[in-house]
Amino acid sequence: MDLGNLKVGVNVDIQRTDGRIHSAVVSGINLESRSVTVEWFEKGETKGKEIDLDQAYSLNPELLPKRNILQTQSYCRPPPPSSNGANQSNGVENIQEEPAPRKTAAPASQVGAGGAVVVGGGGGTTGRRKSNCVKEVEKIKQRRDERRAAQTVIQEDTDVDRSRPHWQFEQMIRGYQATLDYRPITNQDMIEDHQISVCVRKRPLNRKEREKKDPDVVTIPNKEHVTVHEPKLKVDLTKYLENQNFRFDFAFDDTTNNEIVYRYTAKPLVECIFERGMATCFAYGQTGSGKTHTMGGDFQSKGQQDCTKGIYALAARDVFKLLNTKYKKSELVVGASFFEIYSGKVFDLLNNKLKLRVLEDGKQQVQVVGLKEEVIGCVDDVLRLISHGNQVRTSGVTSANNHSSRSHAVFQIILRKKTTRKIHGKFSLIDLAGNERGADTSSSDRNTRMEGAEINKSLLALKECIRALGRQGAHLPFRASKLTQVLRDSFIGENSRTCMIATISPSMGCCEHTLNTLRYADRVKELGPGGPGGPVEPPRIREIMAPSAPSANMGGALSPQASDLMMLRTGNEEEVSEELITHHEYINQLQEQEEEVIDGHRMLFEQTQRWQEIDLRLLKMTEDVDYDTEAYAKQLDNLLAKKIEMMTALRERVVEFRHEVQEEESFSKNIEMNKHNPKK
Repeated sequence: MDLGNLKVGVNVDIQRTDGRIHSAVVSGINLESRSVTVEWFEKGETKGKEIDLDQAYSLNPELLPKRNILQTQSYCRPPPPSSNGANQSNGVENIQEEPAPRKTAAPASQVGAGGAVVVGGGGGTTGRRKSNCVKEVEKIKQRRDERRAAQTVIQEDTDVDRSRPHWQFEQMIRGYQATLDYRPITNQDMIEDHQISVCVRKRPLNRKEREKKDPDVVTIPNKEHVTVHEPKLKVDLTKYLENQNFRFDFAFDDTTNNEIVYRYTAKPLVECIFERGMATCFAYGQTGSGKTHTMGGDFQSKGQQDCTKGIYALAARDVFKLLNTKYKKSELVVGASFFEIYSGKVFDLLNNKLKLRVLEDGKQQVQVVGLKEEVIGCVDDVLRLISHGNQVRTSGVTSANNHSSRSHAVFQIILRKKTTRKIHGKFSLIDLAGNERGADTSSSDRNTRMEGAEINKSLLALKECIRALGRQGAHLPFRASKLTQVLRDSFIGENSRTCMIATISPSMGCCEHTLNTLRYADRVKELGPGGPGGPVEPPRIREIMAPSAPSANMGGALSPQASDLMMLRTGNEEEVSEELITHHEYINQLQEQEEEVIDGHRMLFEQTQRWQEIDLRLLKMTEDVDYDTEAYAKQLDNLLAKKIEMMTALRERVVEFRHEVQEEESFSKNIEMNKHNPKK
């Protein structure tokens, strides 16, 4: 490249940012960036800067290569106007006759070397290099213009139905999906073996969502990945998508039926129970996302359910198939139980919703006292039990579902030895309550508040127990909730296996709940064996949170249940606040006192019946003409004293219980106030 007289060591004129022009020495030339480095001495210091070649030539035209001198002179010194106001016909000659002076300020608009336009202002810099800030601003402007141009193209697209309320988002989602390679899961894909398996199932848009013209914001391109297209608005109201990606063991799109879901989730767990294992499969997700459909079967008209196509029945089918073939000589008998956990209480769905008690014996074995277990001999027996249980299960009407489950339903298939009746293996299939109900802990209605708090606590405890299963030897916080308490034996031992099916809704209106479900599922798998991050060390607070650890706050030893609650707080600091843990402790205390009051009332009722017999005997004594009045008065006095003593004790419990109810209500109101008025 011919640089003319521009060389290292040559004196040149430069222009400073404040408009001053002075001399400097060329210390370096960079041909790639078309720039030169200059230095000068000022106030006892050597200073330097980098300037463009065009700027150097504009202030020093005599340094230009010879072929550019005439062109440079033509724009450095324009010809003087003629007497009639017109320019002379040959400006080159005039410039040659009167060479331009060496030092001159750059004009407002010039043509630099190579024909480049150099723009400058009077007294300002001429052709100065753009700063990084200016370049970034220009890039932002360019991207904004590109977005607006893309929006214009979308608006001009005749295939878009502009009558739909979110057609811009739908078009963006369609454009994103066009770049994907779709390979949905099929029956031919390999079944992987995991101790903890986490899967995701997307349901189709329902009738209400289609009528509202809600867009489908969930994409499942293959058997492992899930993408949620979260609609967003910028400050300038520009619409855009935030595509959030997740990866799980298996992902099922809205075209997948229950048979395929079962093949990759619960089916690999069936044989485990014949090998003295404990298996657990549970469906987790928002109300109306398809949990009960997945576990129980397809819903038909008027809330009737076809139980033959649910995971309950499919698992039972394979249990009997293995029992009659591979394990025919194992001397096993199959039984089933079906119960629900609602607001921290256990009810038997096979025995008129009889309320059951969950107790822990001296060997730390959890027993559900009075739970009915029926012997089953075929799949039809299972379908009968499931159909009966689903009809009496606690449910309600919500905006998402006309038949919304408000409880955790646990169906257990139990293998026992014929001779000893000892448990050989157990398969627990669980349809969890809607996870969005856990947010109702600040509701004004006490029952709703208790229901929401119990669901919230049980889901956190379930997650921690699964994580402990992935970390062999870690403390198992099963006492934190009734759900994990009754499932304790499913999380103990190397032969315990768990599968989670996270069901998600595809509509834009459910986007937040869908993301919460996926984050919960991701958190479960993240800490399990084979997860993206591998196994994680147990929490350092494990020793502190052991059941016998002393509590400085309480001045004594923590109860096992309180210890497990504190472990939930430590393991989920971002999700669980101190206030929420305190609220759970209030509710646990309320539940314990409620049980005591009910037990006391029942005992009083039973004792009253016995007292009636004594009352009748005493009254009959008075019918005799010469009855012993002293003996009668003494026996009546003793009877009344016993009645007063028992009723007084019960009344004191009731008064204390009512006081605790008021305390809990006041505390929940404070939580709600703190949410709306957070401390700054």
